[in-house]
Amino acid sequence: MKKLIYSLCLFTLMFSIALPSNAAKKAKKVMPIETKVPVRPAGQKDVLGLTTPKMDVVRVGFIGLGMRGPGAVSRFTHLKGVEIKALCDLHPERVENCQKILQKAGLPEATGYSGSEDAWKKMCERPDIDLIYIATDWKNHAKMMIYAMEHGKHVACEVPAAMTLDEIWAVVNTAEKTQKHCMQLENCVYDFFELTTLNMAQKGVFGDILYAEGSYIHNLEEFWGEYNADWRLKYNKEHRGDIYATHGMGPACQLLDIHRGDKMNYLVAMDSEPVSIPNYIKNVRKEDSTGFKNGQHTMTMIRTEKGKTIHIQHDVASPRPYSRMYQCTGTKGFANKYPVEGYALQGSQVDASITPNHENLNAHSYVSDEIKDALMKKYKHPIHVELEETAKKVGGHGGMDFIMDYRLIYCLQNGLPLDMDVYDLAEWCCLAPLTSISLENNSAPVAVPDFTRGNWNKVKGFRHAFAK
Repeated sequence: MKKLIYSLCLFTLMFSIALPSNAAKKAKKVMPIETKVPVRPAGQKDVLGLTTPKMDVVRVGFIGLGMRGPGAVSRFTHLKGVEIKALCDLHPERVENCQKILQKAGLPEATGYSGSEDAWKKMCERPDIDLIYIATDWKNHAKMMIYAMEHGKHVACEVPAAMTLDEIWAVVNTAEKTQKHCMQLENCVYDFFELTTLNMAQKGVFGDILYAEGSYIHNLEEFWGEYNADWRLKYNKEHRGDIYATHGMGPACQLLDIHRGDKMNYLVAMDSEPVSIPNYIKNVRKEDSTGFKNGQHTMTMIRTEKGKTIHIQHDVASPRPYSRMYQCTGTKGFANKYPVEGYALQGSQVDASITPNHENLNAHSYVSDEIKDALMKKYKHPIHVELEETAKKVGGHGGMDFIMDYRLIYCLQNGLPLDMDVYDLAEWCCLAPLTSISLENNSAPVAVPDFTRGNWNKVKGFRHAFAK
């Protein structure tokens, strides 16, 4: 009997230790780290769906004529209803080189601004310019956008357009205060596969989109010396986190209707130890690489209000093929661009006009090249129907740069909302500061601010605008 009682007591003790207590069961929920969301100033209103009066002619001034600027000037010479009024760069020889682009195109010379770090301000102050196009280093983007809008100009700015939360909120507030367009020049949303896939998604081919993926994976070792005053390598040395997220974020956010029916709630980031770039600095440049901050590979996971997820990656250090890792995963199908373009669909999602035989069509493998080509032809986006041939001739990353510029001018000329607004700019750029916060707090979740300040559900679904 004693042995039985002893055994029962021992069992009870072990059972009580093994089972979690009620307190453990009700463990406190970990809340994301929050950053300050400033109250919208009195009298200021959002710019969701912003339209401005039609322009027969869009008068443009360019700031920054180094790596990206000359290509933009060249592309603009192919756009109708555009006057290139001014060219600005710190280095006068770059202005002269772009004057030659205008001369070759049979266009009048533009007013040149150079020789001073503030020369761009004089250009922004001119009353005969409608649009300022910025292609400088990241550190100058925000102040240039803000100054241009304050002087009555619409703004288009290269990526990433802002690097800190203070900059992002200042740009958002200036756009709302002035009611001027402020667009980030994210070209990857116009790539042919991405735009076709977006059209398919909007027509329900993939069912309900639950997950999107994107990245910027590009070994930049051979390019580091091309950046004026070494600004880009220095930025990587001084900053941790995903500092170049927009190429992956843009297509993913458009697929998921971010701030047009859904919003990003929080993110978690993780990175690996930086090795390759510090070794390059030490062994090739013979310089001190102590304190290098940007991880070799940075990964970010984002969850939205509607329970959908986004995976973004950044790696400019590793010797691996270029990739934006574009993926779209839905309840009825899947799209993937890198390393192999392909679609995987349930048979019910492909009609007889694509293939009459659905017997061997399932989502366990990619559809055949023949079916893929037929899908891309059937769902070619209206923008590509109009512009694909011209875009490939003009060029710029295979034509997507030209389409980006064309759509900007088209929307301004027709008084339409731009394809990308200032909230897109804010959401796609905020990964730089927010991932840094997560990483510095052991990959803790960090809340993504609602840059629309409560209006994220005002517009129902992302769509490109067209003149009637």
